[in-house]
Amino acid sequence: MQTLPYGSWPTPITSELVVRAAARLGEVAVTSDGVWWAESRAAEGGRTVLVHRAADGTTTDLLPEPWNARTRVHEYGGGSWTVDGGTVFFTDFADQRLYRVVPGADPEPLSAAPDIPSGVRFADLAVTPGGQVLCVRETHTASGASAEVVHEVVAVAPDGTVAVLVSGPDFVSDPRTGPDGALSWLQWQHPDMPWDAAQLVVRAADGTETVVAGGHGESVVQPSWAADGSLLFFADRTGVWALYRWRPGGEPELLLDPGGDMAGPQWVFGASRYAELADGRLVVAYGRDGADRLAVLEPGGPRELPTRYASFGQLRADGTAVVCVAGGPTSKPEVVRVPVDGGDVEVLRPAPQDLDEARFSRPEHVVFPSTDLDGVTEAHALVYPPTNPEVTGPAGELPPLVVVVHGGPTAAASPVLTLGVQYWTSRGFAVADVDYRGSTGYGRAYRDALQGRWGIADLDDVVAVVGYLTSDAAPDRLRVDPARAVIRGGSAGGYTTLAALTFRPGVFAAGASHYGVADLAALAADTHSFESRYLDGLIAPWPAGEEVYTERSPIHHVDSLATPLAVFQGSEDRVVPPEQAEMMVAALRDKGVPHAYLLFPGEQHGFRQAANIRAALDGELSFYAQVLGFELPAEEGIEPIEVVRP
Repeated sequence: MQTLPYGSWPTPITSELVVRAAARLGEVAVTSDGVWWAESRAAEGGRTVLVHRAADGTTTDLLPEPWNARTRVHEYGGGSWTVDGGTVFFTDFADQRLYRVVPGADPEPLSAAPDIPSGVRFADLAVTPGGQVLCVRETHTASGASAEVVHEVVAVAPDGTVAVLVSGPDFVSDPRTGPDGALSWLQWQHPDMPWDAAQLVVRAADGTETVVAGGHGESVVQPSWAADGSLLFFADRTGVWALYRWRPGGEPELLLDPGGDMAGPQWVFGASRYAELADGRLVVAYGRDGADRLAVLEPGGPRELPTRYASFGQLRADGTAVVCVAGGPTSKPEVVRVPVDGGDVEVLRPAPQDLDEARFSRPEHVVFPSTDLDGVTEAHALVYPPTNPEVTGPAGELPPLVVVVHGGPTAAASPVLTLGVQYWTSRGFAVADVDYRGSTGYGRAYRDALQGRWGIADLDDVVAVVGYLTSDAAPDRLRVDPARAVIRGGSAGGYTTLAALTFRPGVFAAGASHYGVADLAALAADTHSFESRYLDGLIAPWPAGEEVYTERSPIHHVDSLATPLAVFQGSEDRVVPPEQAEMMVAALRDKGVPHAYLLFPGEQHGFRQAANIRAALDGELSFYAQVLGFELPAEEGIEPIEVVRP
């Protein structure tokens, strides 16, 4: 075994391998003629392809280039396709129109061409018993950030005729048809986000409407009708997203509260964390100690199903089995079929596995002390120790630490194998993927601890995790070098990165912001409809709270910024416009702080093009190498990123 400085370890987990393995699995559908799923492929510019797996195991791609089944509703999309009787309906990314296609034929438009390019968008698609496409329609009345955006539930007939079913709420989602012509949907109003307060509404055939659950202080997610005419959904009235059943004329009945969130925040459409089997039993996923469990509900309670996976999504029933997207610490997400009454898990779409599992760092879920915020005094993280079976670090030396800040900020770390994490651990870095307060998975009180405190609670927690991992309280196997901690994040995680370097100087030796927020006021004044009032809760109402925005915006406090920083940005980002990155880079340049900046033409929010993903990853590594003072493995041929120095 070689002994080499941490950070310089040679590894087969290159940026090329990260990109090659970076297909993102989306929604899953089970039909009488097989299983369907969506794949977003970085090697094809992030294009989303639909894949059909027939009963005999053969797989076929639907939608040749340049077709791209991806919607921009809420900008984050989801629910961009559905299948019914062999016909696929989808929203194409290029023009956001609704199309239908049968295998072997060319797609044909179902919706009319809008007056404003991409100005009418469709998501959360489902086909009604009458053959209409039930969906959310997002209409932009003019171009520009100030244009009005209208969200409605509509039904699109086979001839393209559109009927508006629900109009008026600021936002709607999850339209579904129930028994006897009933219609259900979720709705919420500014300034709430759907995880703050969303109502579940049912309209009976006679037009009578009932608010089943949700509203101020309660969020409802993922409703669907069961075969017996009841309505299933998650609500957080007990403090966590727990599973309920409602029958017309009655009150919601609690089916399962495992003590932690069973669902996640509705950033995208089409999520599903439960499925009803053919015999009426329910299969559910829920988290515990930083990992998911899969279970079938039985009269005696949930019976957990043994698998090697630690994350489950897109649960769909297939007889007495469940088909889902699953992943674990040593396996990237793959489509699997899990029988609930015994038998082996069948892998329908295996994840490429080019490496021995011995190369993978396994995460450890840690709970560490932080500041007291309304009685919430601890935070969580998944910590990955440096791992490489062929290399070790110098005796007596501790490894550097990469603190990863997830986006959202209402999101969560995942224990699923991500080569983007292993890229760092296999080179000799430890990685702490922090579930700072405000993250989901730990209940409403933990999530709400960030309300009014973005730029405070998250900073407390990323600083606290460094303190914990550099203290005697941490296990020896997780200890890191306090002088070589760096922080990285994208989007909201990029804001926390910038804020940590600005407001908590001396904790981190360097940082990397990927499409991060530098000016909170600019974000509040110029972002898309879905998040246009998000900061009212996280920071303060805008514009009344302008002083608070200025106080917490890194761009207004660059005098405190003296830590080297790399900035990566897409030129067509509508969520965080590139002006934000360029304002920060200008400030770094004027102050003489070492920095690097890469702007990627054509990229939006979150990099999808293979070349750009590679350039950002290798560029960040090169930046840390220059700042922390280690050599890159020569065999990889990584081009050094240009670091602007005073």
